[in-house]
Amino acid sequence: MQKNSVVSHLTRRFLQFIAILHAKLVALIKCMLGKVLRLHMKLSFVRPVIAALFSLAALAAHAEAPFSFADTPGKLPKDVVPLQYAAHLRPDLAARTFYGSETVEIEVLTATTRIMLNAAALQIDSASLAGKDIPVRKLAPVADEAAQTVTFRLDQPLLPGRYQLTLKFHGTINREARGLFHLEYQAGKTEKTMLVTNLAPSDARRLLPTWDEPAFRAAFKLTVDLPLNFKAYSNTPVEKQEKIGGGLQRLSFGLTPRMPSYLLVLVAGELERSAVKQDGIEIGVVTTAGKQPQAAFALGTSKDLLRYYHTYFGQPYALPKLDQIAVPGGFNGAMENWGGIVYHETTLLVDPRTSPESMRKQSFIFNAHEVSHQWFGNLVTMAWWDNLWLNEGFASWMETKASEHFHPEWRAALDSQGARDTVMEFDARKTTRALQSKVETEDEAADAFDDIPYVKGEALVRMLEAWLGEDAFRNGMRSYMASHRMGNTTGADLWAALEKASGKPVTALALDWTMQPGYPLLKVEQACEQGRRRITLSQEQYWLDEQPATPRQWQVPLQLGIVGGKAVQAMLDGPSSTVILPGCEGTLVVDPNGVGYFRVQYDSASFAALSARSADLSDSTRLRLLSDTWSQAQAGRQPLSAWLTLAGNYRGENRAAVWRALASQLRSLDDLMAGTPEQEAVRRFTRDLARPAFDRLGWDEKMGESVDQRALRPLLAGLLIHAADQTVLAQARARSSTTAPPSMRAVLTLAQGLYADVATYDRLLARLMQSDSAEERDELADALCSATDPVLAARTLALSMSDLLPAQITSLLVGQVARAGHAALAWNFAIERSAALLNDQEALGRNAFFPSLVGRSFDAAQADMMEAWVGQHMGPGAMGEARKVGNEIRTRALQRQRLLPQVLPALAAPAA
Repeated sequence: MQKNSVVSHLTRRFLQFIAILHAKLVALIKCMLGKVLRLHMKLSFVRPVIAALFSLAALAAHAEAPFSFADTPGKLPKDVVPLQYAAHLRPDLAARTFYGSETVEIEVLTATTRIMLNAAALQIDSASLAGKDIPVRKLAPVADEAAQTVTFRLDQPLLPGRYQLTLKFHGTINREARGLFHLEYQAGKTEKTMLVTNLAPSDARRLLPTWDEPAFRAAFKLTVDLPLNFKAYSNTPVEKQEKIGGGLQRLSFGLTPRMPSYLLVLVAGELERSAVKQDGIEIGVVTTAGKQPQAAFALGTSKDLLRYYHTYFGQPYALPKLDQIAVPGGFNGAMENWGGIVYHETTLLVDPRTSPESMRKQSFIFNAHEVSHQWFGNLVTMAWWDNLWLNEGFASWMETKASEHFHPEWRAALDSQGARDTVMEFDARKTTRALQSKVETEDEAADAFDDIPYVKGEALVRMLEAWLGEDAFRNGMRSYMASHRMGNTTGADLWAALEKASGKPVTALALDWTMQPGYPLLKVEQACEQGRRRITLSQEQYWLDEQPATPRQWQVPLQLGIVGGKAVQAMLDGPSSTVILPGCEGTLVVDPNGVGYFRVQYDSASFAALSARSADLSDSTRLRLLSDTWSQAQAGRQPLSAWLTLAGNYRGENRAAVWRALASQLRSLDDLMAGTPEQEAVRRFTRDLARPAFDRLGWDEKMGESVDQRALRPLLAGLLIHAADQTVLAQARARSSTTAPPSMRAVLTLAQGLYADVATYDRLLARLMQSDSAEERDELADALCSATDPVLAARTLALSMSDLLPAQITSLLVGQVARAGHAALAWNFAIERSAALLNDQEALGRNAFFPSLVGRSFDAAQADMMEAWVGQHMGPGAMGEARKVGNEIRTRALQRQRLLPQVLPALAAPAA
């Protein structure tokens, strides 16, 4: 213990200097290595330190520096920067093309003979350069399609100063959600068309020639010519509107603040808007015609959030208006364009008559996430896409924090803990990556938008906040926002602000968690010595597939204490450490508040004591204990019987988030046992476990029920239906989904589809084709895709290529059928139509589409086949996603091999 403490002390002292003096630090560590090597023959305990110091040196060499424009990664040279764009667009909807012109005020920082900016799928029709002391020069564009750039070369060097670059160009209005795209949707019996932009991460260059990298902040003044019956929304309000003839109008929007190009937005169509004011800011919700009654909840939420964020961040919202724009398809989720956030309408709108509580919760969470981006991401922007987690991790953390503030009954922090446990499964495999990961290409930038920056990023922020204290953390955030508003940052800038506010060595700790992939397993042993509890903590890297070649260590802030008692803070900053607590009474618990990004493995006596008291544990402790035990059973660190016994103790569980985790684990085990007698044994266990809880609730909602009870009812019903509980299935199919309470509608519709015959399938399809409710359409599409009959699954696949349903539904059908147990059928269907299907995918999901079709397999041969096909047909840029999924499949194959022999003996044991 003393030896480890000495090493840990040296480590902390070294790492505190990294952000500012990392070059000196490397030299210092090399010096220390020399001393250690000279001493190691005399001091045998130092030998284990050598590897740690080498690892330290590697971390120091890659330590992130504070933001510097000149040193920020990217493809574009930094000698010319844009200051302001004045852009004019004229879309031609009939021809699916648009024409544009722009004058960009640029500043030349160092003399240069070229101007390079981004352009993709644009034709430059003319270009010229003007300046105060030079005549207008015509320029010849040199396009590089592979690099997505256009370069203008000059005969004479352009001296430092300001100039005006004027371009005319034209491009395509896309079908897929990249750049400017058209979106067809049904309004009653009529098909309508609208225009939407989707520019993140690197598709502003498809709308207009731009310096399309986050560090090139510039102001935008947009003008657009549109049909007279269209309304249009952008980042700022319309300043001028005039008719220009030919059935067209010209709309000119106000000047934006200086911002990255990916935050520019334009949405135009037959739209309606409602608005309120908060703190002098006009807040609007924009919908297609007739859907304004569904906007009220989002409008009220936005008003509350704006006030809350003003207070928390200590910085006012920077634009005169904030629009929440709901579009009926095109892409999933939302995009935080400054002043004009665009959502898929199902994530924002809430029908006060038919939407369940879960839709209100989803709407709030999406809204809270995107509005927080107006500060974290827009007001202060990451320097480059390798810092994506700074945007998304903090927005995810704030969505949880705001939900807990306004709606504690939703228990968002517990949901966040469940999401964290899911991403930890990926983060324990060799294909994971660090939060701070190198990004060089557009494909890599798009692939970066996975759960690592969002969920692991949030988990790190929560862990830091718990360690620093809520007040110190908030003060650091306010200082960070004030110091860097309207600018770019790296993680080093944030750590410096938090370090100053808290007085704790944040930089040293954050380096471990952002620059290294994976996370630790904390092993916990305890003994009672002279009336005191001696707790020994040790760490090793946790892994699910294969042991890392170079094991890593982390500085781990944690809390521990006695069940029902007050927790104390501790820091594990070496291989092991010891904590002494007074007294030996009570049951030890590590991380009682569920904020630690690690797994916990107790010694057998401690685990047994904690498991026996599962009913007395806090919600977060019950969830952690369940998830850690399941993960360790998958990894072979615990027998399956340990998890099954623990799961059996949760029969009286009444918290939806805990049941959600348990249901996911039961379904995972069921999937791994597919096609074996063990699968029915797992289903029998599932029925025995879940049926009493469901019977206590019953099918019908009751007066005075909690939000958790209303959420738990459909969750348990769905779990039992998938476990082939014939009684529950028969009752579900006998009930009408059209007259059911909103919370039960989806699961009853799913029950119809799961074991549908042809007549039932036809009825569901007819309802889908006639429905004008986005919620109902999604529920019906899910039901059709869930059909176990392969003939009906083939019909659903065929629908994906038909005109019978809107594109926003058909683009999702193949993936849903694959995930419903028809992976081989969906794969063969998809590869025969690969070009058409890829054209329907948004940029952020394009590379993941084909790998995801076989993602639930446990057949290593399918992983080989998928990787080979992707490499041959989609190229090296798509192989990152293919390797991730391939590794997941091979890991599942190992888990099946490991768990299959254990199932029947474990379930036959009396404890199960």
